[in-house]
Amino acid sequence: MKHSKGYRDAAEKIDRDNLYSPAEAVALAKETSVTKFDATVEVALRLGVDPRKADQMVRGTVNLPHGTGKTARVLVFAGGAKADEAREAGADLVGSDDMIEKIQGGFLDFDAVVATPDQMGKVGRLGRVLGPRGLMPNPKTGTVTMDVAKAVSDIKGGKIEFRVDRHANLHFIIGKASFTQRQLVENYAAAVDEIQRLKPSAAKGRYVKKAVITTSMGPSVPVDPNAVRNLTAELDEA
Repeated sequence: MKHSKGYRDAAEKIDRDNLYSPAEAVALAKETSVTKFDATVEVALRLGVDPRKADQMVRGTVNLPHGTGKTARVLVFAGGAKADEAREAGADLVGSDDMIEKIQGGFLDFDAVVATPDQMGKVGRLGRVLGPRGLMPNPKTGTVTMDVAKAVSDIKGGKIEFRVDRHANLHFIIGKASFTQRQLVENYAAAVDEIQRLKPSAAKGRYVKKAVITTSMGPSVPVDPNAVRNLTAELDEA
């Protein structure tokens, strides 16, 4: 792949043989952001699990203390009073059969989906469309619930969902390049803490094998995968 001069100049600032602390990696990712817009800061982890085995699936949600920097567009499948609650909580789209038909027609202008349990029989028909995009509502992530107002508020407030893919990789957002170093480190710490908590008992050997932090279209910065505790201590000492 041929990269721009700006990308190559940014990549030269990164020592590929070094594993940076999360605080160092965040600072370097911000410094090497190459876009004119406010880039998204992302994390990719390689986990020591076998996702083909049900007892080694890693999936969950976490509320980032400083949000993602992006206001998610939330779709809620609900009817009656629950539909009204969803609208009052700030849902961008609310419906049932009408929304299912619209999505089957190709509409996908939303970032998260919530559904009440009684709607899942219908929403299940969208599995082939929503599933591959990570948008299918699921009780384990709190997106199949009667408390639609809380689900919408959580998502709007910076709740992210993560799920290990078939190659044992896990991706998630921790904010924008315009965030302060501390904000990004604290968001990273919150996500990593939850991922550590969800470590499957069946997983053997090293759990987090590799970690990188990157910005939209920017070079990746290798992170020490063993750094999972007291991640803001380095900032406090500065």
